[in-house]
Order: sequence, then C-alpha cells, then structure tokens
Amino acid sequence: MRVFQINSVCGIRSTGRIATDIYNTLKSNGHECVIAYGREEAQNIDKNDIVKIGNKYDVLCHALLSRLTDRTGFYSKKATYGLVKKIKEYNPDIIQLHNIHGYYINLEVLFEYFSKIDTPVVWTLHDCWPFTGHCAYYDNAGCNKWKTGCFKCPQKKEYPTSILLDNSKKNYLKKSEFFNSVKNLHFIAISEWIAAQARQSFLKDKSITVIHNGIDLTQFKPTESNFRQKYSIEGKKIILGVANIWDKRKGFDTFIELAKRISSKEIIVMVGLSDKQLSELPQNIIGVKRTNSIKELAEIYTEADVFVNPTMEDNLPTVNIEALACGTPVITYDTGGSPECISPESGIVVPKGDIEGLINGITKANFSQENLLKHSRNFDKTKKYKEYIDVYKRCLND
Repeated sequence: MRVFQINSVCGIRSTGRIATDIYNTLKSNGHECVIAYGREEAQNIDKNDIVKIGNKYDVLCHALLSRLTDRTGFYSKKATYGLVKKIKEYNPDIIQLHNIHGYYINLEVLFEYFSKIDTPVVWTLHDCWPFTGHCAYYDNAGCNKWKTGCFKCPQKKEYPTSILLDNSKKNYLKKSEFFNSVKNLHFIAISEWIAAQARQSFLKDKSITVIHNGIDLTQFKPTESNFRQKYSIEGKKIILGVANIWDKRKGFDTFIELAKRISSKEIIVMVGLSDKQLSELPQNIIGVKRTNSIKELAEIYTEADVFVNPTMEDNLPTVNIEALACGTPVITYDTGGSPECISPESGIVVPKGDIEGLINGITKANFSQENLLKHSRNFDKTKKYKEYIDVYKRCLND
C-alpha cells in the first residue's frame, strides 16, 4: 500500500510521534508512506518521505485571521491546493488524516477534492474539533451544543482562539457539509470515550473503529538516571506531572494547590512548563521545560514514585501509558478516555476535580512494577499500529 498521512506536525509531540510510528510500522511491513505536515520541523523520518504544506507565513496569516474571524480551517487556500497537487502526484491507496486544525489547511479545498476521488480517507480523532463549531474539547465547559448545532460558543476565547467574532454556527454547518460529502471516510477513535462522543455527532453514520494509542516500549521503559542527585531530592517522594502545554485544562492550577498540601518529604516535578510558569512556581515544585527527548522523559518517569494526571479534558493521554511503561503508577481524574489507560492493578481513578481524592491516591499508590509493566504492554506500538494496517486493508476491500 501507499499511504499519504497529513498532520500539523511530524515526529514531535503526541500526534507527530503517532504519525511517524504509523510510518515506521508501514515501512517495516513492506508498505510505502509519506507524511505531509504544516508546522515546525519534521523529525525522526527519512527526509525523502516528507511533504511540507505551505510555509510559516501561511500559518501566521491563517492564525491571525482566525483570531479575528473565528474561521479556523477556512484560510490557507494556496497551501492546500499545493497539498492536493502532492497527493495527486503520490497517488496513494489510503489517505490518513490526523490533526488538520492548527492554521495550515483549508477544509473546503481539501474535502472538495476528497469528495471527488475513490481513495479511502481514514481520519484519527485525536480530539473533538472535527465535530464541533469551534473547540477541541467541550467537557470542562459542560457544553452539548455540538450534538445538535453549535452557536454562541462559550469557549470562543479557548483554542482556536477568536478575540472578535463567533462563527461557531457557520463552522459547524460547513464541517458537517464537507465531512459528510466524502462517502469513503472512515474514523479511528483513540478512546472508547471519543468514539461514543462522535456517534452522537453529525459523524454518527460514519464507520468508527477504536484503536488506542501505542508507545515505543523499547524507549519508554525503566531507565536509570541521576535526576534525584541533579536536583538534590534524594529520599523524597516524587509526584510527577507531564504535559505538552500546561494550563488550567491540563491541571496546572491543581498542581499549585497540591503543592500547598504535600508534606516536606514529598516534592512535585512538572515537565513541560513555559519560562513564565517556571518563574512562578512555589519552592516545592521542580519545573522542567518541554523536551522532545524520549530518553530524558523515560528517566524522569522512572525516578517518580507516582504520576498524577489531573486533566480536566482529554481523549487518551499517552503520558499515562508512558509513565506505566517506566514502572510508575498513575493517579488520574475520571476524564474522557484517561481511565482507559490504566487498570485497577496499575493506577487509581478519582472523580474530576477531587483534589482530596488525588492526595489519597498518592498515599495509596502502591503497585507492583510487574503489574505496571504488564499493563503497559497492551499499548505496544508495534501491535497498535498494525491495527491501522488492518483498517486500511478493510477500507480497500470495502
């Protein structure tokens, strides 16, 4: 098979690593694959197998206009015509979409092309943006407008931010029109939770297959390091949090509150903080900037005594799985697909917003490393991404 993938980034962050993992799985099984991406630099991929969509000025222009008009996905026409040309030249058997928000794709141009071809399009639901009029998540806002039709968006200023207009109704109607115009469009949900959400949306008549994210167990594994010595925290219990971007949704405020309640024998480590956030931390939180080094992450996961994920909105956070694979138990809020990452033998799920529940979980998190590692093997990327190949074959046979 020849597979053409499209994502906002390539080889970095969760969706970018998933795209390259699928790429590597395809290549190792005798198939061909390229990845088209819109932002930053591609990593961990043969340079002959990448396609750059537009340029940074296209992205900046799209982002600026979106902030004024709330029309994310309706600019970047020239860049998207260029992408369509590359797809035609490659002549793929399967087109695989990931995140097509991120200010680099024009939905109308892309889906008009998809509606005219017989090539199956497979789209992985990494968040809820494909079936809302604006937001990527709505759980924390308690909004259910996406089920019948978005309007007067309560999260207009959340990503993708609009500082002026609210076009959520128009966006919703156009997305429904575009996405339902493609007959050979199949969805992969990375959690049972988002599959259930999509089945209540305007995508309800589409084929939806659940495939949990996979991780590289040859890299995410118990890894020795001098992390404790480096920060002079020998003998302390490490409570770890990791996020790509820390904000209220990911639980930044929760960790600040936890810092007020932990004992002097405990220390919090947060990975993925901005310079501004680093400057505002209390003394019992050690802050680490975002890193794309899997080895460094594995070292930190391994040194932690417990991994805490107080996410308020999420799909299937791979950080949970990464922690387990490094031998660290997980405490998470009952949010989205986050509980699907763990078992009763590898972690604890507490009600969303229950900080006392997190504290009790941190105290009780005493699981055998054998059980943690055993559960993490359910998310071995070599197995999970072969399931993508099965979906591709099924689409071609259908």
